Amino acid sequence: FLFLGVPGAVLAALLTAAVAGAGADRRRREQALLRTRGLGLRQIAGLAVTEAAAVGVTGGLLGLGIAAGVGRAAFGTASFGSTATSAVGWFALALLLGLVIAAAAVLVPAVRDLRQGTVAEARRVVGRAHTPRWMKFYPDLILLAVSYFVFRASSSNNYSLVLAPEGVPTISVSYWAFLGPALLWLGSALLLWRLVTLTLAHGRRPLARLVRPLTGTLAGTTAASLSRQRRPLARAVVLLALALSFAVSTASFNSTYRQQAEVDARLTNGADVTVTESPGSHTGPSAAHPLAAIPGVRHVEPLQHRFAYVGADLQDLYGVRPSTITSATSLQNAYFGGGSAKSLMSKLAARPDSLLVSEETVKDFQLAPGDTLKLRLQDARTKTFHTVPFHYAGVVKEFPTAPRDSFFVANARYIARTTGSDAVGTFLVDTGGGNQKAVATRLRHQLGTTAKVTDITQTRSAVGSSLTSVDLSGLTRIELAFAVLLAAGAGGIVLALGLAERRRTFAIATVLGATRRQMKGLVFSEAAVLTAAGLAGGALIGWALTQMLVKVLTGVFDPPPDTVAVPWPYLALTLTAALAAIVGAALSGVRRSTRPAVEELREL
Repeated sequence: FLFLGVPGAVLAALLTAAVAGAGADRRRREQALLRTRGLGLRQIAGLAVTEAAAVGVTGGLLGLGIAAGVGRAAFGTASFGSTATSAVGWFALALLLGLVIAAAAVLVPAVRDLRQGTVAEARRVVGRAHTPRWMKFYPDLILLAVSYFVFRASSSNNYSLVLAPEGVPTISVSYWAFLGPALLWLGSALLLWRLVTLTLAHGRRPLARLVRPLTGTLAGTTAASLSRQRRPLARAVVLLALALSFAVSTASFNSTYRQQAEVDARLTNGADVTVTESPGSHTGPSAAHPLAAIPGVRHVEPLQHRFAYVGADLQDLYGVRPSTITSATSLQNAYFGGGSAKSLMSKLAARPDSLLVSEETVKDFQLAPGDTLKLRLQDARTKTFHTVPFHYAGVVKEFPTAPRDSFFVANARYIARTTGSDAVGTFLVDTGGGNQKAVATRLRHQLGTTAKVTDITQTRSAVGSSLTSVDLSGLTRIELAFAVLLAAGAGGIVLALGLAERRRTFAIATVLGATRRQMKGLVFSEAAVLTAAGLAGGALIGWALTQMLVKVLTGVFDPPPDTVAVPWPYLALTLTAALAAIVGAALSGVRRSTRPAVEELREL
């Protein structure tokens, strides 16, 4: 909830404030006009209170109604699965926050202007653009530096975000680790604001050259207009970037979460379908051939399962065929240490007496690569244990069907030669990712009670050893849809409101001789700046935030992911929605800018 819900709520609040506060300049001029006509300060403040209340109450009630509908669609209940009392509390809190945001965006600026500003200053149409005061204290760089140090601490080798002691039915979560991604999000937003502001303030000449194809001889004026409007434009860029970064990070985290849940299930079951031989069975690898002939089976991989003594410790030993093991199951690099999955399997194939051991065994025996490790294995002919030499080749942390504590992985051919038996404990059956239930049913019918057959669909619902067993589908469906709407709103609504507030500027430019083509170019230039800066900033912030989220949550994923899963179709949909909203707002602004100037000025 903290990673997926809170950023969306904060972004919604920022967008609400931007929309509600879009008419700040218009309100200031209207209040100045009322003051010149004799209206008292208390009466003007009352009008501001009425407007803020109307915005907050109307928008809040509509929002609660939409939320109830979304909850019923996603979870089958308007209360999102919570109790009635809890739901009422959350709905009331949401309405209160909406009122606070409306008051902060509408009422607070109005009261401040009444107390501090003069009538002449408030009625001024063109004023001096000021640099925000916060830039002088560099909070963006400070937040990013603190975020980096928190991230370093929370992603160190000895740190665990989630502590689940064995045998204890509770977990302990270190919530302070959430501070790193939160500070990165805020710091990046402020840094982007600074960069856009500085670029628009000091880059008039480059801007004029860039917009010249759109505006022609009005390029200098367009660049000056963009520079003077740098504060609202920077705000729009930051909102668009935050909305896109929210979509990128949420979607990528969700995809990675689902990917690792599937990996966890496959790791537990071993493959799409797994056939486990009965204890004491002497089935050889040739038994894979009749299994492979069953319809729906693409490949069958034999996997040896023995027991070996290292010192006085008895551990599981798995014999694999290094060249074909990946034909039936997936081996991630996160399963191993001291090399990638491919390189360590190559070592097992090149040197048959190579052995992959657990980290615990490496520490207990102070092993170095190439060291000899003597295991005691049972001879199939004499039933006695004898010593078999192996050479330490790498670390294995996880392996299909293996327990989560200490075990070994070795070359199956070497084990068969040194023990006199090629008996197979498990057959990993690859079905190509589909028809697992049907194939499992056919295998049970053919094998009867001689072996146990499990499929990955059973394991998905049964796995409960990690937090990836938690179903986030309802929450993520809401968040992903919400992110698309936020991206469209941040790009389109904010731009449309900004252009609507500048109708007077467009009308004056038309009176002074600007052509219809130049006015179109002026509007599209602003839209192009917003799009380019917002998309670039959103992509960078989203990428950095996703990397940090997945790294910080490495302890949640079991096993941790090799790479972040990027949902390109969803990101393309989000980008399309944002671009469509921006283009729609620009076209609306173009239509307004081409209205007769006298008619427009009369209305204003």
